Amino acid sequence: MPMNYLLDAQQTQDRLPWPALVAEIASVLQDESVQVAPRMVLPLSAGASLFVMPASDRRVAITKLITFTPANADTRRATIQGDVVVFDVASGERKLLLDGPTVTARRTAAVSVLAAQRLAPKPRGPLLIVGAGVQGKAHLEAFAELLDVREVLIASRSPASAQALALHASSYKGLGLRARVVQDANAALADCPLAVSCTPASEVVLSALPRPDGFISAVGAFTPQMRELSPQLCQHMALEGQVFLDTSDARHEAGDLLQAGLELSRLATLADVVCHGIGRQAGPVLFKSCGWAGWDLAAARVAIRLA
Repeated sequence: MPMNYLLDAQQTQDRLPWPALVAEIASVLQDESVQVAPRMVLPLSAGASLFVMPASDRRVAITKLITFTPANADTRRATIQGDVVVFDVASGERKLLLDGPTVTARRTAAVSVLAAQRLAPKPRGPLLIVGAGVQGKAHLEAFAELLDVREVLIASRSPASAQALALHASSYKGLGLRARVVQDANAALADCPLAVSCTPASEVVLSALPRPDGFISAVGAFTPQMRELSPQLCQHMALEGQVFLDTSDARHEAGDLLQAGLELSRLATLADVVCHGIGRQAGPVLFKSCGWAGWDLAAARVAIRLA
């Protein structure tokens, strides 16, 4: 494979512009040729995991290989590392090697934006971001570019990370974003009709009840043992509003909801929203995102098209 097909983090990001990525995610949900195999998770030592995530359509086949190492959260090493390998179905030729963490960050934020576009009562914010890491940055950029969010509140257990993200927001693409760091995410929830939780999901970070017009995208927890939201918050959303899942796979992966004792089999998915016109009703909305190789396939399709 020629070296120009080996894309680093910046090159991968350049191939995944937000508008094209969000549109392609919606397209994947409507493409009957898409096949997504169950995600394989191999436990590693010290609580780490190896994830293998394959998917294909008529033209492209991909596999994402990433490691998730929670112990890296307090170091300079990334918690998520790996690659997305992209193949041409007709020839079997390997076409691209994308940076896995970049794909993960951007497709996850794009999925949140698509959900907010379709389901958020007040999609222009202000936006509360809980967690100032890679996902926090990706969500800030995506919501600012595609939803015209102009005010962002940032909460993080790392003051330095929160300040760095606020500084990034103030200069991002000259959009005029106003960002400030807040100490209490729960208190800030009352001021923000949009919220995203994107932490390592080792503890509850949101327990306050949202506004009646609130929308929360919870992306940090993607195993039954992980959670960011309190059981009371999840139960409130189910009783007083609506809970949506990114895919049906989340029914056995969404730790926040499983630990709250919710009946996940009856919850609508993003495919139900995009393909079948299921919309929001009155009350707050919780969108639970656990990840899916179909989102990585969407990213690969965009990257191939822009090659």
